[in-house]
Amino acid sequence: MHTVAVLSQKGGSGKTTLALHLAVAAEQAGQVAAVIDIDPQASAAGWKDSRKGDTPVVVSIPAARLSQALEAARNGAADLALIDSAPHAGDVALAAAEVADFILIPCRPGILDLRAIGATARIVKLSGKQGYVVLNAMPPNAPNIVADARAAVAVHGLGVAPVTLQQRVAFAHALTVGKTADEYDPNGKAAEEVRSLYQWLKEQLNKVA
Repeated sequence: MHTVAVLSQKGGSGKTTLALHLAVAAEQAGQVAAVIDIDPQASAAGWKDSRKGDTPVVVSIPAARLSQALEAARNGAADLALIDSAPHAGDVALAAAEVADFILIPCRPGILDLRAIGATARIVKLSGKQGYVVLNAMPPNAPNIVADARAAVAVHGLGVAPVTLQQRVAFAHALTVGKTADEYDPNGKAAEEVRSLYQWLKEQLNKVA
C-alpha cells in the first residue's frame, strides 16, 4: 500500500477536493483506495455521507489514531491511502508526512497562498520525504500566472506537479452531490485533469516502491 499525505498549512487550499478526486480516480483505475480524514472539520467524511456506494472508503479519525487507521487500510487490502490533513496544525501535518510515502501540497495561485507554502515546505523537509505542489484553482489561459507560481514554489525546494487543476465549476458541483468531477462530467476538462494528475502520481509512487 502506498500512502500519500495531502498537506497545506493554509485553509481553503483544496486538500479535501484533491484527496477525494485522487481516491476516486484510483478506484476507477482498478485500485482500492481509502481516505483518512484527520481534519477536525471532517469535510471528506461529510462528502462520503452524501455519496451513494461504498467506495472509496472514507474514515474520520483523531490524528492520534492515524497509524491504526493506516494499518486497518493495509489489512483491508487498500492499494492507496490518502491522508486529508488539517490546516494550522503543524504537529498533525508532520505526523502525516512522516508516515507517508509521498506528499502533495495543493496551492492556489494567489500571493498569500504562495507565501504560505513556506510553512508546509518546512514540514516536508523535517519529514525527509518528497513533496510536490499541485497548483490548484488556476485561472484558464494564464501561462504567466503558472510560470510565476512555479517560480515562487521553487524557492522552497519543492517540486511542482506537471498537471495543474484549473478553476472549474465541475469540481464544486460534483462534491455537493457526493461525486467527483470525473463522475459528474466524465468527458469534461476537469475529469481530464484529474485523470492526468492521477496517472502522474501513480508513476511517482511506482518509483518509491
